Amino acid sequence: MAKQNHGASMFYMLILFFTWGFLTELDGALIPYLKGLFSLSNFQAALVQFAFFIAFFCVSLPSSWLLNRIGYHKGIIVGLMVMAVGSWLFYPAAAVISYPLFLGAIFVLASGVTLLQVAANPYVARLGDSDKASNRLNLAQGFNSVAKMIAPLAGSYFILRGLAGLSPEQQAEAVQLPYLVLGGLLLLLAVVFRFLKLPEVVETVEAAEKEETLSIWKRPHLVKGAIAIFLYVGAEVTIASFLVIYLSENIFPSLPEFQNYIVGLTEEKDQIAKFREVGARYLPFYWGGLMVGRLAGSYILKFINSHKLLSISAIVCVILMIGFNLSGGYVAMWLLIGTGLFLSIMWSNIFTLAIADLGPQTSKGSGVLVAAIVGGALMPPLQGLLADSSIGLHHSFLITIVCFVYIAWYGWKGYKH
Repeated sequence: MAKQNHGASMFYMLILFFTWGFLTELDGALIPYLKGLFSLSNFQAALVQFAFFIAFFCVSLPSSWLLNRIGYHKGIIVGLMVMAVGSWLFYPAAAVISYPLFLGAIFVLASGVTLLQVAANPYVARLGDSDKASNRLNLAQGFNSVAKMIAPLAGSYFILRGLAGLSPEQQAEAVQLPYLVLGGLLLLLAVVFRFLKLPEVVETVEAAEKEETLSIWKRPHLVKGAIAIFLYVGAEVTIASFLVIYLSENIFPSLPEFQNYIVGLTEEKDQIAKFREVGARYLPFYWGGLMVGRLAGSYILKFINSHKLLSISAIVCVILMIGFNLSGGYVAMWLLIGTGLFLSIMWSNIFTLAIADLGPQTSKGSGVLVAAIVGGALMPPLQGLLADSSIGLHHSFLITIVCFVYIAWYGWKGYKH
């Protein structure tokens, strides 16, 4: 790729990272919305994340196969079109008020996001000097976090606002127009990318066969990195998935200063619905921490190795989660939200450490790592089961400590070839 194209190409990639970040984090509003609409348990509500992130496991390796044949540019266009279709499927799901149809629409939408992830992450990593790959991914993930910070506010305003006291039919209509508009914008973005001139990187099957390489599964740093990605995404999504529910059910009802939000609402379900709307306004603080950390991480990595920064961040997250489980009220709330700041640099650092020196197998390695995002599908339902048990929602967050301990080890020793 010509160096003169790097700046413009990076700008277009930042748009993509922003786009899928926004669509991904709208789940932060969908989970409490659907929990209220269908009177779901914590486990059932977590199936929203299962439907979204299981797509990464099912579609990532086929996506890497597709990219080898059509290239990154065309792959991005296909991904945007699939996302548009998934967004439009929310309309019939809401029309018949069917939870399985909602989950199906989420899966289709996530399949398009998966293709974008498989294409864009290695593309950005290779868009310049290899020793600055983590910096570029941190910058791109920073824009991803900007979108994730905005999405809960948009979800609170367009989806969760004013649901208290409405019939199920009226509540279901709340998602129809927003997702129709999103689908149209995604299709428009696909058309724009059709006419962009992006430098292409195609890792063909023939090129991989010509060079003697180890099996992708015999790359220990990649395999251990995939486990780290699995646990990182699982922890990040689990915290984001249950943050609004935790605030609305465990924190706000016990704090006098939040009682003015429910004046005139006598039904408990209406009070919780209002608290969910308010709680969605706090989710941007979590994603804001990821945004600040990722943007700052691009600078910090000039002075510290990526693997060391990864270990330090994971250790701090362990400390924060221990403090959260031993506390309550505002202290617990802000310790939980504060994990976002230190989760921030984990994805980019794990990803670049794991795909290092893969050569023509880079797209396959990216497919393996994106498949590991399935952690976001499995961890939230597991926490939901714990939350529904005698352990309770507060202490169910202990599951994330296991994730952070492994990630700290990967940054200390596991990343080595």
